[in-house]
Amino acid sequence: MYTSIVTTQDQALCHLFFHCCLEDEQFSKREMDDLSAKLVALNLNTQVSIKDELVHYRSYKPEIADEQAYIRYLLQLIKPVNELALYSYCVELCLDDPTLDAREEALLVKIAEELEIGAVEALTVNRLIAQRKVVEGQKIF
Repeated sequence: MYTSIVTTQDQALCHLFFHCCLEDEQFSKREMDDLSAKLVALNLNTQVSIKDELVHYRSYKPEIADEQAYIRYLLQLIKPVNELALYSYCVELCLDDPTLDAREEALLVKIAEELEIGAVEALTVNRLIAQRKVVEGQKIF
């Protein structure tokens, strides 16, 4: 399954970001644009084929039986040093569509747990990203 497909740090980061975008089963243009911008900014577009990785991700996603184990596997490959920064990217991707549904909230809790980010820190990051999205959209502070 995914352990034979995702074997590098760059792939793992790419697949984690896909998982954040596609947890609600929808991939809007805005989400795709934001994801692409993040992958380019992190220079992942030169390390992996984003289109190929998306095909790989979609091929195994229905078979993910234990989401916590999946997230743990990806994070073990990523080996994050700046866990709050990684978590904030995940929050941004989950918030790219207009609503944060229960599945996305549960996903963020799992990611925070695996990154050993406390509930207060996670809530602060979630609020920060949500407020930044409001400011970016409505241009008011």
